[in-house]
Amino acid sequence: MPDEPVIVAARRTPIGTRGRALAQLRVEELAGPVIRATLADAEAATGSALTIADVVLGNCMGPGGNPARISALAAGLGVGVPGVTVDRQCGSGLAAVLDAVSAIRAGDDRPRIAGGVESASTAPTRSVDGVPYDRAPFAPQGWPDPDMVQAAESLAQADTITRERQDAHAARSHQRARAARDAGRFNAELVPLGPTITDDSIGVAEPLLARLRPLFPGGTLTAGTATRISDGAAAVAVVPHRLRGGAAGLVVRGHAIVGCDPALPGIGAAPAVLAALASAEVRIGDVAAIEIVEAFAAQSLAVLGRLGLDDDDRRVCADGGALALGHPWGASGAVALVRLFSRLVRAGAPTGTFGVAAASVGGGMGVAAVVEVLR
Repeated sequence: MPDEPVIVAARRTPIGTRGRALAQLRVEELAGPVIRATLADAEAATGSALTIADVVLGNCMGPGGNPARISALAAGLGVGVPGVTVDRQCGSGLAAVLDAVSAIRAGDDRPRIAGGVESASTAPTRSVDGVPYDRAPFAPQGWPDPDMVQAAESLAQADTITRERQDAHAARSHQRARAARDAGRFNAELVPLGPTITDDSIGVAEPLLARLRPLFPGGTLTAGTATRISDGAAAVAVVPHRLRGGAAGLVVRGHAIVGCDPALPGIGAAPAVLAALASAEVRIGDVAAIEIVEAFAAQSLAVLGRLGLDDDDRRVCADGGALALGHPWGASGAVALVRLFSRLVRAGAPTGTFGVAAASVGGGMGVAAVVEVLR
């Protein structure tokens, strides 16, 4: 596999709820330290100095001005290292990594840093004709373009996903994340941004789940079964096989980006996972670890149902997901890959072990990747 790209390092910041621990940090102040740490890990793992060809970062609501390039400069990579910013909304971080993998496969076999970053706390206010708006449209006029919370409620109604199932799913996410944190399973992937800054939403909503009111009259979603809007960054180092040295890593065996009904955007991860599995010629029963961005409990459960998986499948977000950790939009897809790297590579899974990372995307899309451990 002389040209096969390999993910040899993966790091993330702690994830902070909007307006809290990371609220004063701009996108480059989140991504810069992660890029530096990821590159240092990659050079240690491969045993060689790496010249980075490009920095590819997902970002949704940032200030513009190409946050990837700004973050590359902030990381100290030098003026010769370019950057490109990808916007696939909640799938941006994963899509950015797939772009980096594809560039190497296409023949430019130089290392890349890829991932995502979001600072919801410092995102600028946008306006049209002086009228502020929260987000740009995900679809043109005449098409369904629901608010993501309303879309999740609609999906819960369409799939008959009860309040009780959603509460139980969110509680599991918090319980798993708390157990992982307490056992130190996040330690190796975290880039410290301060002595007291940690993933700050783990366990916060869990004791309140049964008491929270529905967000809509007669509905099933609550603030506890919707993920917290968050700040954070995540990155991986992708190197051509010729530079891997003895480093263990993840190889992307299949991936897919698909469209779906924009009225029910939360289901997008399901067809994306099925397409990626088909591309990799892998069955879901052969996959050891699955990371699906949990934007909402209802959305996550709808995806699991379409994949034929149980609500509490231990392979899915085994250390908790976005319902517990938070959802820094442009980074969350990359966080999923960082989590797979920890669960598979850092945990010592043998060569040939498969993992899946996926996200549903506003506007009706899904992105997914099938990875395999290489040692």
